[in-house]
Amino acid sequence: MTERSKMDEIISRYADMVYRIALNNMKTRHDADDVFQEVFLRCVKCGRKKGDFESEEHLKAWLIRVTINCCNKFWSSGWRRHVVFGEEPSKLFEFPEENGIHEAMTSLPPKYRNVLHLFYFEDMAVKDIAEVLKVKEPAVRMQLTRGRAMLREKLKGEMLE
Repeated sequence: MTERSKMDEIISRYADMVYRIALNNMKTRHDADDVFQEVFLRCVKCGRKKGDFESEEHLKAWLIRVTINCCNKFWSSGWRRHVVFGEEPSKLFEFPEENGIHEAMTSLPPKYRNVLHLFYFEDMAVKDIAEVLKVKEPAVRMQLTRGRAMLREKLKGEMLE
């Protein structure tokens, strides 16, 4: 299998997951597109330097970690801190679901948002999330509990309106 066909296979298999995580963290399609591109560029560079990844789980965990790191890097960049938006960035993209779950998710702090996303949308176990995020399992369980409570509170306010 050639290097290009390996990368095409990786991109086709994990593109949706990487894009969902990027969109969950970035809140706009344009920024998520930038992160998506950066993640797979890094994958190409890393794949050529290190050879193939150890396993599918290792590749998936690496992609998740790199996606989250790219999002964090984007938000902490000097340019981003000094840009003034004409409109709130979270309002630039409208989520397809009408029930408000995604809007409520994007309003959570990143550590809760990422854990909830990985648990519910990527069907990852607590142990796997802890390994990917490099935190202890009790911390992941606590973030899930607190994130659910925050999400429940935000959705309760929307349900009353």
